[in-house]
Amino acid sequence: MPPVSVKDVDQQQFTVALAAFLKKSGKMAVPEWVDLVKTAIAKELAPYDEDWFYTRTASVARHIYIRAPVGVGTVQKIYGIRKNNGSSPCHWSRTSGSVARKALQALEKLKLIEKDPKGGRRMTSQGRRDLDRIAAQLRSAKRKAAKAKAAAM
Repeated sequence: MPPVSVKDVDQQQFTVALAAFLKKSGKMAVPEWVDLVKTAIAKELAPYDEDWFYTRTASVARHIYIRAPVGVGTVQKIYGIRKNNGSSPCHWSRTSGSVARKALQALEKLKLIEKDPKGGRRMTSQGRRDLDRIAAQLRSAKRKAAKAKAAAM
């Protein structure tokens, strides 16, 4: 069986699985202000999902896996949105720098990413191995589901 990487599985399923892994491990320190803040200056409300920080951190980890090095400014650009100015035209704005910084710091604490000497952060070998393992679990679960569906017909 060929090795499976993060690029081989559905990105949404992978992000959900990685967020569940981060939450289940219990090692990731979540800031106490996550239930109070908006994710961007252009947002009107805070996220409805209580575990949004795990999801954001998992998404950042996937992005760093695919395209490194990534710094706080890059993460702000990735998650930036258009600001609704009412009757005036919309303008693009970056997301919160604090949320981006804390997500990167949480991944660093788990030793999934490390600081790059040229700037930004990159994936460690342990982080790459963990993410590939989760992707392989997703791929095998998908194949088992496909076999069960084929056997039912």
